[in-house]
Amino acid sequence: MSHNPVRPWRDIARRKSRQIMVGNVAVGGDAPISVQTMTNTDTSDVKATIEQVQRCAAAGADIVRVSTPDEASTRALREIVAESPVPIVADIHFHYKRAIEAAEAGAACLRINPGNIGDAGRVREVIKAARDHGCSIRIGVNAGSLERHLLEKYGEPCPEAMVESGLDHIRILQDNDFHEFKISVKASDVFLAAAAYQQLADATDAPIHLGITEAGGLVSGTVKSAIGLGNLLWMGIGDTIRVSLSADPVEEVKVGYEILKSLGLRHRGVTIISCPSCARQGFDVIKTVEKLEDRLAHVTTSMSLSIIGCVVNGPGEALMTDVGFTGGGAGSGMVYMAGKQSHKMSNDQMIDHIVGLVETRAAEIEAEKAREEADAGSAPGKVPEGTAG
Repeated sequence: MSHNPVRPWRDIARRKSRQIMVGNVAVGGDAPISVQTMTNTDTSDVKATIEQVQRCAAAGADIVRVSTPDEASTRALREIVAESPVPIVADIHFHYKRAIEAAEAGAACLRINPGNIGDAGRVREVIKAARDHGCSIRIGVNAGSLERHLLEKYGEPCPEAMVESGLDHIRILQDNDFHEFKISVKASDVFLAAAAYQQLADATDAPIHLGITEAGGLVSGTVKSAIGLGNLLWMGIGDTIRVSLSADPVEEVKVGYEILKSLGLRHRGVTIISCPSCARQGFDVIKTVEKLEDRLAHVTTSMSLSIIGCVVNGPGEALMTDVGFTGGGAGSGMVYMAGKQSHKMSNDQMIDHIVGLVETRAAEIEAEKAREEADAGSAPGKVPEGTAG
């Protein structure tokens, strides 16, 4: 499909984990690594929250989490769930009744720490509500809110304390015969988070939710998340991710996908390969890429596009991309299709022209996929989906 051949040295052997469902999204096992974000609206403001959820979903979010700290939030949750195109996770801290209300309102998953929502009886009530309403649970351990007895035991937040906390919480759920859970051990320190996740991956087969918590603003948080999550994903650890940024949640989704795309773990939308630009550039590379990123944001088909300012690296990069443009002289450059020279195009018309080429190629790729799926469905001996064999 895409003019981007697979190489064996790119392969990542993913950790074997159990699979659970978060609504209609599979997490763990051989399911694609899902991308999550969290709303930052007042959840009781139904209109604003739904609008943000829908924007995040349009950007590619597979799952969206909303905070439910009070009754007004859990009352709003029912309408939010009904209008959401993706599963909604309810974020619960301390108040076990909010967890029960969220389950009743249709949340696909409850983010809790079983150890901080009350005594064993209250935990059983939450688990019963989750079971009765088809909710999964995420155990969310955070270095900044570890239990006092663990801080006294270890002296400070450390990987061992975080993993022990997580395993204690797992035991609570398993003792109540509840197994539809995933787990995270987040920290704002990249080293602490990475070490905790590595130990956790060895200690349980539960699906793992990756995150570097409170990572920072758009630039600093992106860098920290790319380093921390990227290294763990490269080791095969992680079944779902959330990039935590002090920024629009849509940006979290975009960064999450870019991390996964850079490792070949998810493929969505146009990957633009572009040079940083220099005095050799035949056109304004930076402004061109900014405009193309905006104009091509609606394309969800996995494709590659190279935008290179001059002929030093342009032709070589174009060899590996679906569409390419390399700057030349006299106000024009060369267009490449599937790695081969195609035609010249003037710089002042190149953006509209490239957008058209990408959209056309995306439609062709989707048509090819549809034909392949149709051919596979009509193959001899193929049992139609949904039919008993």
